Amino acid sequence: PIHRVSSCCLLTNMSSTNIPESRYNIHQQLEHLQSKYIGTGHADTSKFEWLVSQHRDTNASLIGHIGLLDYISIAENESRERVRVNLIKKCLQPCGPPPEKIED
Repeated sequence: PIHRVSSCCLLTNMSSTNIPESRYNIHQQLEHLQSKYIGTGHADTSKFEWLVSQHRDTNASLIGHIGLLDYISIAENESRERVRVNLIKKCLQPCGPPPEKIED
């Protein structure tokens, strides 16, 4: 299950005298969430990695919701199973091959 935490939940214990301390606490909470849940990203996440994560999440959601899968299969004039298999194949490299890393 995916758990989302809004910024208002992170700021509930903030007082005007402890603003620097609360910023540090918020940063710690954010780092904890990023380490706990795959796909939330981190400071070193590249644009390509973020896009791959978004595409895989979208494809997984489409596969998991039968109504959406039916909608796509009707629009593409394909069977539901064919659309499901195509979406699974897209999950391997949804944005194409990764860009070459520039070495410093």
